[in-house]
Amino acid sequence: MTASLLKTIERFAGYLRDERRASPHTVDAYRRDLGQLATYLEQELGRPPELRDVTKEALRSWLGELARERVASSIARKLATLRAFFRHLEREGRVAKDPTALLGTPKVRRKLPKFVSPSVAERLMNAPLEAHAQREVERLRDTALLELLYGSGLRVSELVGLDIEHVSFPDEQLRVLGKGRKERIVPLGSKAAQAVRAYLGRREELCHPRTGALDPRALLVGRRGTRMTVRWVQTLVQRYGALAAGRPDLHPHALRHSCATHMLEGGADLRAIQEMLGHSSLSTTQRYTHLSLEQLFSVYDKAHPLARSSRNKKNG
Repeated sequence: MTASLLKTIERFAGYLRDERRASPHTVDAYRRDLGQLATYLEQELGRPPELRDVTKEALRSWLGELARERVASSIARKLATLRAFFRHLEREGRVAKDPTALLGTPKVRRKLPKFVSPSVAERLMNAPLEAHAQREVERLRDTALLELLYGSGLRVSELVGLDIEHVSFPDEQLRVLGKGRKERIVPLGSKAAQAVRAYLGRREELCHPRTGALDPRALLVGRRGTRMTVRWVQTLVQRYGALAAGRPDLHPHALRHSCATHMLEGGADLRAIQEMLGHSSLSTTQRYTHLSLEQLFSVYDKAHPLARSSRNKKNG
């Protein structure tokens, strides 16, 4: 009995959605990558592809075709999708051999994440106060928004997903739903708490101008009383980035990177930063940090025994 590749892909998407609790964005990305492979095979074979048609040779041919127009990072991501797909099928006993096992992963040059200096971050936090064209409640909301992105190191999707009940002022913490629907607790700094309190005192003014409707749960709402979207937050950060620092290219993720960087420079433990940001791997956290050479040498001098003995010899 043959297995339709498209049906197998849909079953895999269902597994990601229902059992792994992957986000809709993640499920769509996996489905899209695997669907592109199915389309390629159908064009090559002249018929709907079956699971057995996905051989090592077929994959090499497809990836080679993609390499003509796609960058290495795109190829690497699609290969990661294929490997996850076949690992799942192996566990289910649907395939006896993984055709991706001997495929090499293209080398990807990982870019350092963008971040801002503490002085720029401070100007950015104060930028909504200078936006005189906006209503007071919007300035208060946007200040809270920026303080949460920077002070708590939130992803933009985590920020817009916050409900009022997720904020605990007595405990000075936030309950955040991160990637893979994993829940974690992050600190709520004093400035962020002050900004959120001030905004919540006026939040009802953002109800729909005609109907009076207001989302009863969402922490951050727009002018029509509905939960703010990722895109709207991105637009606001770009607007304030241009106003405060001449950075119209500023992205919410840059504030998350900056949070990690400034925490590390302030002496925070890398493991603590990893837990706060919700990273599954410490290597991911390390990419979010930027140490100046001066600080690096300072840490080296304080921590490395050979550096200390060398310094003592010089002083002697």
